[in-house]
Amino acid sequence: MKVKYHSASKSGVRLAAVALHLLLVGAAVWAWSGPAAPQNVPKRWHPRRTPAGTEFVGDQTCAQCHKQTAAAHAGTSMANAMEPVANSKVLIDNPVMTFRSGPYTYEIRRQGDKSTYKVTDGSETVTLPVLYAFGQGKAGQTYVLEYEGAYYESLVSYYNEVKGLDFTIGAPRTVPESLQKAIGRKLSESDVNNCFGCHSTGGVVAGKLKLETMTPGIRCEACHGPGGAHAAAAQKKEPSGELIYNPRVLSGDQLAQDFCASCHRGNEEFGLLRSLELNNVRFQPYRMFHSKCYSDDRRISCTACHDPHEPIQKDMAFYDSKCAACHAPKKTAAGLKLKTAAAAAPQATAPPCKVATKDCVSCHMPKLGPPAAHFKFTDHFIRVVKPDEAYPN
Repeated sequence: MKVKYHSASKSGVRLAAVALHLLLVGAAVWAWSGPAAPQNVPKRWHPRRTPAGTEFVGDQTCAQCHKQTAAAHAGTSMANAMEPVANSKVLIDNPVMTFRSGPYTYEIRRQGDKSTYKVTDGSETVTLPVLYAFGQGKAGQTYVLEYEGAYYESLVSYYNEVKGLDFTIGAPRTVPESLQKAIGRKLSESDVNNCFGCHSTGGVVAGKLKLETMTPGIRCEACHGPGGAHAAAAQKKEPSGELIYNPRVLSGDQLAQDFCASCHRGNEEFGLLRSLELNNVRFQPYRMFHSKCYSDDRRISCTACHDPHEPIQKDMAFYDSKCAACHAPKKTAAGLKLKTAAAAAPQATAPPCKVATKDCVSCHMPKLGPPAAHFKFTDHFIRVVKPDEAYPN
């Protein structure tokens, strides 16, 4: 038997096809004409892994909305982790600095808004421009030079404690074998990326040094990622919070051992850092990791005590409330609890200190430092410090 297909059925098929075609075209047109998805908006940001194509807009853009925060951050050690030579207060205030090691004499001399680094053994001399000044000089300042197409870390650095030059921390404290080695340590590509990646913003992109996009110091976007889309949305009074990265989303351990430790160095480098012995006191995430109280709790993370937008607090009493967030304050002789913001915290269940009620860090986080550093660092290995104890490594 033959089946006849009526024209009405054929018409219905054609109409359905046309309707489907129009629906697809309409959807495509809507998608094309709708608002474009913001580019370079970080869902996850890492301070040391700036991807290719990243564009930073600079602190001046951030300051349009975050004026007070940007102004405060500009005075931090992080923001001044690298200084332009023209603006270096150390180099301006110390126009001539000298040092001697065996037959080698060193001189860093100011000339206008530039500085030169000279090494001589009496018969041969190398004079190089100081290209970059690393560190603000509160503890010290080290210099980056260029010699025969390679970057060098200066063999001598400025130290605030001695108000002059001495061997750069980590450098061999012996007489150099040659004039070239007397200049300092020749930096590998990895060394260059590590140095510039942790002392500048936008200086290392996709694993390559990019001086043309570099801003000295750790600025807003070094930790928050590119802010262009965020700023543009905020100026239009549109939702902008999702268009910028906030490290607040990280757990305590992620923040300390991954994010901050990307420059301040953490326990992933255990073998290397342990071998440095007392020198590893400079690396706070590593030291903190080995504290008995360390955990994934954000109350023991870096930002629990330090606001990266503000200069470091030097008053020991400031940190008492941070400790009390976990260690329930014991009652005083009058039966009253300590008046701290964290005293009533329901999670403050750790035992209180048996011998004191204030200035916790003065006992539990002593200041230590290798003599070569000419500076004492706060040891972030939180512990009950025993008299005459050996350095706990």
